[in-house]
Amino acid sequence: MSTTEEPETHRSDAEFKASAEGLRGELLAHCYRMVGSVHDAEDLVQETYLRAWRALDQFERRSSMRTWLYRVATNVCLNALKASKRRPMPMYLWAEADPDDAVSERLDLPWLEPLPGALVGLAPSTPEEAVTTRESVRLAFVAIAQTLPPRQRAALILRDVLRFGAADVAEILDTTTIAVNSSLQRAREHLARTTPTSPGAATAPLSVEQRRRLDAYVAAWEDKNVPAIVALLTADAVWEMPPLAAWYQGRERIGRHLANRCPVRPGQARLFPVDDNGQPAFATYVRDVDGTLRAVFLQVLDLGPHGIEHVYAFLDLGVFELFGLPLVVEVGAAAG
Repeated sequence: MSTTEEPETHRSDAEFKASAEGLRGELLAHCYRMVGSVHDAEDLVQETYLRAWRALDQFERRSSMRTWLYRVATNVCLNALKASKRRPMPMYLWAEADPDDAVSERLDLPWLEPLPGALVGLAPSTPEEAVTTRESVRLAFVAIAQTLPPRQRAALILRDVLRFGAADVAEILDTTTIAVNSSLQRAREHLARTTPTSPGAATAPLSVEQRRRLDAYVAAWEDKNVPAIVALLTADAVWEMPPLAAWYQGRERIGRHLANRCPVRPGQARLFPVDDNGQPAFATYVRDVDGTLRAVFLQVLDLGPHGIEHVYAFLDLGVFELFGLPLVVEVGAAAG
C-alpha cells in the first residue's frame, strides 16, 4: 500500500493558518504589553501575520511555529517603538500634584490605554497560567513596562510573562543568551526599585470582602459620598486621570480632589461594570436633567487585600469606544 507525503510547503501553510488563528489573542496581548495601545497592538498583529506569511519559506523548524510568530511580532513591535513615543501614566512623568492647584490636560502625549478582556479572549490551560495572564495585562504592570527601554521590556515579557527559555528569547531577539540575561537582570532591578509588585505575581479570585468593597465603592460614587469613597482606599492609594497631568497619593489628597475639583454631583453618577482584562473596572456616566446618561470617564481599579490601591480614571472618551460602550444612554436604556 503506497502513501504520498504531503508537500512541505502545504504543511507549512496549514500549520501557519492554524497557529495564526489560535494565537491571535495572545499575540494581541503581547503587542499590547509592548506598546501600551490597543489600537496599535491590533495593527501590529495584522502586520505580524502579513510579514510572517510573506516569509513563511524562511521558517526552518528549528523552533515551534509559536516561537517563530513571537519572533516576528516582537520585532514588529520593536521597529514600531523606534518611531513612536512610549505611552506612560502621569505618575511616571511628574511629581505628585497639589489638589488645590488647577489641573491641566496634556493632549500632546500618547497615554497608556486599558485593554478590554473581550479583545484578548485568552484560554490558559492551567489556573497558574490564568493568573499570570491576568497579572501581565493589568495596568500596573503594563505601565511600569513602558518605562523600560524597548529591548529590556521585550526580554522581561518574553522571559517572565511568557516563560520562554533564554535560548528561545535570544533567537527571538537575534542576540545571545548572555545579552538576554543581562537585559532581564536590569529590567527586574528597575521593577524592584519602582514597584512592589513583580510581573506574574499571583492574583487570587476576588474574596467576599473584596466584592463587598466594590459594591460599596459603586454605591459611594453614585451618592458622591467622598468620605465613603476614600475610606475604601488604602492609606497610600494613587489616583490618576489621563489625559490630565495631575495625580494624587493618599486618602486626604484624593479626597480633596474629589470634593473640590470633580464636577460630579451627589446622585448624578451611574457606574456600570465592564470587562477590563484582569481587574475591576466601571464605566462612569452622569445623569442629565432629562435623565439621559452621558459618559464622563472609565475607572479601572487595582484592588488589593486591604482596599483599593490604585484608581486609573480615563477621561479620554475614546476608551468607551474600545470597550464597545455608548457615549450617551437614553432614558430607560442600559449601558453595555
